[in-house]
Amino acid sequence: MMDNHDHTIDMTACIAACTECHQTCLQMIPHCLEMGGEHASLNHQRVLMDCVEACQTSANFMLRGSQMHARTCAVCAEACERCASDCERLADGDEMMLACAATCRRCASECRDMATM
Repeated sequence: MMDNHDHTIDMTACIAACTECHQTCLQMIPHCLEMGGEHASLNHQRVLMDCVEACQTSANFMLRGSQMHARTCAVCAEACERCASDCERLADGDEMMLACAATCRRCASECRDMATM
């Protein structure tokens, strides 16, 4: 059984990962729009926005101590995995897209951990 101190440390790490991922994906939106083509497609933009919103919502739920944070973190992990996969698929060597995918994978991992607590 995890004590309250460990739970707080894990939650703090997850909030930080969600905040970083939120910022990264939000910055990717104009980057991808400028790249054009499939990067600017409605589908890819939705994937980015889903990740942005899920990360912000999960961080907010954890920050206010909501008992429903595990559920939002589960959705966030899924949104982050989808975003990571889509960014990797479209990256074609673009360093910002590859960095975004890595940030999304870290956030997905943190959120999966929080979803199972």
